[in-house]
Amino acid sequence: MYDVAIIGCGIIGAATAYELSRYDLKIAVLEKENDIADGTTKANSAIVHAGYDPEPGTAMARLNVLGNSMTEEIAKKLSVHYEKCGSLVLAFNEDDLHTIYRLYRQGVINGVPGIQVLNARQTLDMEPNLSAEIKGALYAPSGAIVNPWELCIAMADTAKRNGADFFLNSKVDRIERTGTAYHLYCGDKMYEAARVVNAAGLHSDDVHNLIADPEFRIIPSKGQYYLLDKSQGGLVSRVIFQCPSKVGKGVLVSPTVHGNLIVGPDAVEGMDDDDVSTTQAGLDFVRETAVRSVPGINFRESIRNFAGVRAQSEHKDFIIEESKTAKGFISLAGIKSPGLTSAPAIALECVKILESTGVYLKKKEKFIDERKKVNFKALSPDEKEALIEKNPLYGRVICRCETVTEGEIVDAIHSPITPRTVDAIKKRCNAGMGRCQGGFCGPRVQEILARELGIPLEEVLLNKQGTYILTGETKKGGERQ
Repeated sequence: MYDVAIIGCGIIGAATAYELSRYDLKIAVLEKENDIADGTTKANSAIVHAGYDPEPGTAMARLNVLGNSMTEEIAKKLSVHYEKCGSLVLAFNEDDLHTIYRLYRQGVINGVPGIQVLNARQTLDMEPNLSAEIKGALYAPSGAIVNPWELCIAMADTAKRNGADFFLNSKVDRIERTGTAYHLYCGDKMYEAARVVNAAGLHSDDVHNLIADPEFRIIPSKGQYYLLDKSQGGLVSRVIFQCPSKVGKGVLVSPTVHGNLIVGPDAVEGMDDDDVSTTQAGLDFVRETAVRSVPGINFRESIRNFAGVRAQSEHKDFIIEESKTAKGFISLAGIKSPGLTSAPAIALECVKILESTGVYLKKKEKFIDERKKVNFKALSPDEKEALIEKNPLYGRVICRCETVTEGEIVDAIHSPITPRTVDAIKKRCNAGMGRCQGGFCGPRVQEILARELGIPLEEVLLNKQGTYILTGETKKGGERQ
């Protein structure tokens, strides 16, 4: 029997597994998809928020500021792309200036370090490509950007290296309580656990209601984005927000850790949990709103549009609590923005709750808390030469846009949680993330996956179950082609 079973392995489930793996516990992580970080975690703004936006006194405010500092530390230890670039919230009129000062006061109360209000000249000196119409801005130097799926994968891989068990393609469709244990059914498989952590994101209410009386409801909110080529990446060097509204933090313009520019999102509530389609109307709104902040964005340099769905709830705050009707069943739900930033701190809260339910926490004598990862592109010429001499696979560039080598792809395939799809490789080493979006390297990644996993080429999927790339061979004139 497992001491703790975690349902879902997005950023919240991964952070919880990472934190729990510090202790002598038997941990299972059940993920319904064929890879981790496959929902909201892979489709968001990739921002590490400073913490001025949440209302003081809320769990969201406290965990945002704590999670900000924890994310920086974890990223350094686990070789995750992270950059503390700072953020600006722009004011365009007197009402916006009142909002800026309100956010400043909240930031001070919440403990955001170094926060300050700038006038228009100071703001434009920092970011000369901003609109000349701005009246001032709120500056938070602790704002940052991160690779969200890489952070999730790094924490999950580390948890596995420390003994946690991960089960993919394991959708929990039935839960029963037998004595002091929970039986979690994934089709014809059953996992037994003394405690359960529900980190199922957009489906956390459905999972909760399998065993407990309804206590909350998830309201999906879709946000659409532009990802622009690196030619636009230098337009701004900080995260640029407009003043927040009741539907969220608004459309942002931000550099990414890979040198691109991300623009978005809009906010459309009431969509289907898994609806990640984009619409012309939504993208037009994003575009028209963003140029108010940065007029010079060249949207003809867009290399991809995408949408992510956030797990809002009817509660204003995060839901981090044990069920009232199912003891030992803890839900981490309604984790909207700043959920990515808060994830490591939410995991700490979960550990405290588990301890209060009777889980004995004894720290391991040896805990692996580092991860080494080759980033060939960032190496010096001498370092590259030495690496290629040691392993010639690093001398073969597979993804030309992002300079990703075969050595890095092979490393990814043999990482603790084995990626089995082309998109799973993309999340781990960035192959296919560049201007051509995998048009050149996709088939080569597919071949390497088949070779390293020892499976037929046609069994390699693009991403989710059923997304076959090859379905057979064509014939012409009776001959195989």
